This record gives sequence, structure tokens and C-alpha cells, in this order.
Amino acid sequence: MANESVTKTISVAVVLCIVCAIVVSSAAVVLRSAQEENKLLDLKANILASAGLLKSGLSIESQFEAISSRIVDLDTGQYITDLDPVNYDQRKASKDPKLSIALTPDQDIAKIKRRVKYATVYMSEVDGKIDKLILPISGYGLWSTLHGFIALESDFSSVAGIGFYEHAETPGLGGEIDNLKWKKSWVGKKAFVDDNLKLTVLKGRVNRDLPESIYQIDGLAGATLTTRGVDNLIKYWLGESGFGPFIESLKKRDALYVQN
Repeated sequence: MANESVTKTISVAVVLCIVCAIVVSSAAVVLRSAQEENKLLDLKANILASAGLLKSGLSIESQFEAISSRIVDLDTGQYITDLDPVNYDQRKASKDPKLSIALTPDQDIAKIKRRVKYATVYMSEVDGKIDKLILPISGYGLWSTLHGFIALESDFSSVAGIGFYEHAETPGLGGEIDNLKWKKSWVGKKAFVDDNLKLTVLKGRVNRDLPESIYQIDGLAGATLTTRGVDNLIKYWLGESGFGPFIESLKKRDALYVQN
């Protein structure tokens, strides 16, 4: 009787595990589509928010209709048409040797290991001209890779906003990159001065009385490594190895537009 009782117990446990596994697996399959839709919706919200374009009370989808996306060859700074922005997964491409390049330690100041050859950029336009340019950025902080967007105004030099949608930095310290007040401090800062990349995240606080404060950002208190990580990823992605050639091409194109 004792053996029969143990056998029955084990049998019931096994059957229960199998049933639970089937239920969980089925739920994951059924909900996968909804999860992907929510993930995409969240990404669109972050793109809008980084440029100061997200408004409460309106659907994200309707607001995102004003945003267009293109694929850029980071080496040439030119648009390409071989890839569809809707289906191109930049995060996945960064791990594909055919779509990315390995970086040397000297090159890899953002600690991303590999840089994609092609990147998706987002923009809002007014009267056929770019009003806001939104660029994906990433780099290592203290505990994690930070993923986000930085937006530039139509002059391609002034910062319109910044936001990080994924990271695992310490709450209250490096996690302060989500602090609304800190993010607002980026708005209006100059990323470029006389076409030279100047935007810098300091280790301490900005002295507003100095002329260089126009391109300086307060560091995060108690989060030196996260601060350094943000500074490095900004310098990488707005520099010559990142979107620098693309931004330069837009400035030349804009100057030609004005002349015409």
C-alpha cells in the first residue's frame, strides 16, 4: 500500500507538471503576438518621448504617424533602400557579422563590442524639412547596456531631448538617467559647436556662469561609472564612428536647400 501510494503521488505530480507545461506553453504562443505589439508600441512611445513629441490623451499610434524612418549606412552617412526600416532589427543586426563590424578596444569607447553597418533613424518633418531627428544610442553603464534615443533639432546641433528605454542601472544612482528633471536638462544644449562635437556629461555639476555650460550636462550624483558610460556613448554615436557622417550630410543638404 505504501509503494502504491508513492507511485500514485509521483504519477499525479508528473501529470500535473505536464498539464502546467502545456498550459504555460500554449499561453506563451497565444500571447506572443500581443507581447510583440506592446513591445513595438512601447518603442514608439519612447521615440516620441525622446524628442518631446509624446502627448497625453492621444493614442501613440496616431502620434507616431508623424514620424518617418529610414535606414542609414553609417560609413557613408547616406540613406539606403535595400533594407526595410519596418522589418530591420538593429539589435539583432549588431550580433550578425554580415551586418556589423567588430570594434577594437580603442574604438569601442561605448563598450558595445560590435557596431551595426546600418542604423534606423527617425524624424518628424515640417514643410518637407526635418524638424526633429531621432537617433538610437547604446552603450555600457555600470551594470548594463543602456538603450535609448537622442533627438536633435532641425539645426542638427541642438539637443531636443534624450531618453533610455532599457537598462539595469542602480535605482536612485545610475537609474537617475530616468529622472525627468535630468532629462529636461539636455533640452537646448548644443551637441555641436562650429561642427565640432562638444556635448559632454560632467562628473560634477555644470557651472551655468561659464560659456561652455551650453554644451555641458550635470553628472549623476553617486553614479560616476554610469555618468561616464552616458558620456562615452554620446561621444561615440554622435562622433565619426557613429552618426557623425550622416549628420554632416544632413547639414550640407539643408544648406543647399536654403540656398535654393
